[in-house]
Amino acid sequence: MAEFTLYIGNKCFSSWSLRPWVAMKQLDIPFEEGFVRLRTPGTAADLAAVSPTGQVPVLNHDGRIIWETLAILEYLADLFPGKKLWPADIGARALARSAATEMHSGFRELRYGWPMNLRRPKGHKPLDAEGEAQRVRIEALWRECREKYGKGGPFLFGHFTAADAMYAPVVTRFDTYGGTLAPDTRAYVDAMLATPAMRYWYSEAAREAWPEPGPDE
Repeated sequence: MAEFTLYIGNKCFSSWSLRPWVAMKQLDIPFEEGFVRLRTPGTAADLAAVSPTGQVPVLNHDGRIIWETLAILEYLADLFPGKKLWPADIGARALARSAATEMHSGFRELRYGWPMNLRRPKGHKPLDAEGEAQRVRIEALWRECREKYGKGGPFLFGHFTAADAMYAPVVTRFDTYGGTLAPDTRAYVDAMLATPAMRYWYSEAAREAWPEPGPDE
């Protein structure tokens, strides 16, 4: 049995599941994947069997249960300091944690207006005023991270960090719904989508046989 089991939902649309999964895959932290299919009559009972909150993702580390995405990422950062889930520089680390926390608690209108759906054909979809303001904020935040601390590589802080993991589902949304993106935004989105972890997630999502969500949702 693997030391770590990460319980997730459907790869096509479970945005919160993607975050710790992509971090562990990208940084070569071995784990066993536990799966709970969402949107079924049995989903609530299946979630209750593995999660104290009835939600995924949940990390089981030899019987120790860690829930909530940021808590999982912080736990992994403590266990694997060599993976550099947070930047070493204190200023960069403060910005990375601020950006990750803002993602965890915010951008609701953008997330609802642009739901993660890897089956959906790509095409521009306008947001309402609040969602559009949040889109602008996300791009400005990505730009700030890249300009201040991202010179050493293609990610927000050069190398892949927990901040990139937190924004991975938003990257899929910009790619699906955003239409023609600003060049620097497009470069970051493309860098994230080109990672082996993201490519593998997309390939697994494409193999899911269940109908939900439909391509127009």
